[in-house]
Amino acid sequence: MLNFALFVLFPYLAVVFAVTIGIYRALRDKTAFSSFSSQFLEKELLYRGSASWHYGILIVLIAHGAALVFPRIWRILGGSPLRLWGMEISGLALALLALTGLTILIVRRIVVVRVRRVTTVMDWALEIALFAEVGMGFLVAVTYRWGSQWYLSTAVPWVISLLTLRPDTTYITNLPWLVKLHFFGAFVLVAFFPFGRLLHLATSRLSYLFRPYQVVIWQSRDRRGKNRV
Repeated sequence: MLNFALFVLFPYLAVVFAVTIGIYRALRDKTAFSSFSSQFLEKELLYRGSASWHYGILIVLIAHGAALVFPRIWRILGGSPLRLWGMEISGLALALLALTGLTILIVRRIVVVRVRRVTTVMDWALEIALFAEVGMGFLVAVTYRWGSQWYLSTAVPWVISLLTLRPDTTYITNLPWLVKLHFFGAFVLVAFFPFGRLLHLATSRLSYLFRPYQVVIWQSRDRRGKNRV
């Protein structure tokens, strides 16, 4: 019963909740899908943390998605000991990179007064949830080796069963609770999606990637009180 509630009922509720609330916020609150920039408040820690976090987590997510969409190819890639070791080490390194970046961003919110003042409760909740999820993923990779392969016979068929509306928890019932909490945490983040600034990722246009650079001109006064650019 607990497995059904956590790994069937909750995933569906999280997705429905995220879609409905996300659409509502996008239609009613135009600022909901704008990602506020805090670069003017502090940029050195922001650059270090954001770069590490985004590069690490994006590649990890792409790898998870590739294994889900192309499981046979993924199994072949991990078919030799050398490639399997390479996948394991790469996954650990990327997860550690993402955790390092996220830690820097969290510390930045704490130590930089101007950033802390504009930080909302939802910002804290989302970053803590992200840290917990990525941290559990790192612990899973360290504790239960060769996850890039057993993932194919556990998480992949479970997610496919959810997508095809034929939920089957038997694939993950006997997994350790650390692994199952990692799976559950993924849908917790889905439920968080419409409340954080992550919502802008689902509403951004592709043209944003190809728009011209924005030119920002700073204006200040010299010692004689005259404006200068």
